[in-house]
Amino acid sequence: MALHRFGLQVDCRSGTEGLSSSRLTGVERRLSSAAFFGSLAPDTSERIDSLAATITVPAGRELTAQGARGKKFGVLLDGTSLGLGFLGVSLAFGLTVVTGAYALGHISGGHFNPAVTAGLVAGGRFPAAKAAGYIVAQVVGGIVGALLVFLMAGAPDIDNSLAGAFASNGYGDLSPNGSALGTAFITEVVMTAMFLIIIMGATAKKAAPAMGGLAIGFMLVLIHLISIPVTNTSVNPARSTATAVFAGGDYLPQLWLFWVAPITGGVPGALIYRGLMGERKTTSSLPSLHTPAS
Repeated sequence: MALHRFGLQVDCRSGTEGLSSSRLTGVERRLSSAAFFGSLAPDTSERIDSLAATITVPAGRELTAQGARGKKFGVLLDGTSLGLGFLGVSLAFGLTVVTGAYALGHISGGHFNPAVTAGLVAGGRFPAAKAAGYIVAQVVGGIVGALLVFLMAGAPDIDNSLAGAFASNGYGDLSPNGSALGTAFITEVVMTAMFLIIIMGATAKKAAPAMGGLAIGFMLVLIHLISIPVTNTSVNPARSTATAVFAGGDYLPQLWLFWVAPITGGVPGALIYRGLMGERKTTSSLPSLHTPAS
């Protein structure tokens, strides 16, 4: 059984095998962990991402965490679970963006996401000439963050045949609920389009400046609540790339979808907002997720 959204591999066994001989009883328990890391690129701080884990352990079975160096990951010695659960994982991603937007938005614009950068270029909020540098910084920062999570987890063995291995995104057999390619593609397109519409609206000149980061962050929470069961939630090609690099296996050939679909959704989302609102020039508000500081 996979430790979804983090990548630790877990075996549920009925005997006394494994690293633990104590049995879990009662209702199902959920274990999870979340972490995020930023990476500074030249002239920008263009990466904050969140990697989280969730697992459901059936009652009356033993838990063995492979690669956890003899310890149950996310469980105290007295058996208390430190799990955040499904809602907690969603909040971890959203709150990461909230804090990152307010802390770093004035430095780089706080994109943290190639689909956001591409959308803001299409929406007239960001110069196209700077987009490539931002995207490179986002991908590199994501990989560095994933490496730190991997090391903090004790460099576990990752079973890349399981859905959600190392928080990776996938479809078909690698989707948490087995969603097909078409379903995964449509979900990522729609979620990213809505994300860009909220970003454009929350950072518009007429919007409440102090509330932009909250609107964007809570939109990301909603996106995760909707799409974790479908694709493990991407809407961010850099985040998907970072985890796929460590998961390997079929996650790598499936990675194309998590570049194409978010950008395919993000660009039209920004254009829809720009067309409906009649916006023709860069606006200014806080957090500044559209224009970097000069």
